Amino acid sequence: MTNELGVKGGPIDGVIVVRRNKIPDERGSILHMLKKEDPEFIKFGEIYFSNIFPNVIKGWHIHSKMELNYVTVVGDIKLVLYDDREGSKTRGGLMEIFMGERNSLLVKVPKMIWNGFKCVGLKEAVVANCSSLSHDPGEIKRLDPLSKEIPYDWTLKNG
Repeated sequence: MTNELGVKGGPIDGVIVVRRNKIPDERGSILHMLKKEDPEFIKFGEIYFSNIFPNVIKGWHIHSKMELNYVTVVGDIKLVLYDDREGSKTRGGLMEIFMGERNSLLVKVPKMIWNGFKCVGLKEAVVANCSSLSHDPGEIKRLDPLSKEIPYDWTLKNG
């Protein structure tokens, strides 16, 4: 069952999901992603934007040192997290988080959590990440999104 934040499964230790409200007026709207005063903020590494086309999956990947802070600014995605950390009390846990224009969330992903996302809307999505470190190709590991090493099925679940 999906909760009021659009989260199914979990929780996973260290993952934080926070509602982010859009502030509209006649000119458009503002969406605050992350402030240095927010309890989720650790430190600034870089901000980057990742676009993803409908029905495409980006993942799996895991960071050994970097913490991620995701917000979907255009479109809608399904973010999936998997805890495979040795000794974690939530090891084996999966979370599906539906986020985007229809559900503005900030999701903090701690290091050593597998993550990937799929564009679930009819238009391209844009995901912003405010990471705790600058990109370092030596601290990221990747898996094919259809790998059986992570017990997750990305297909649409009707019904």
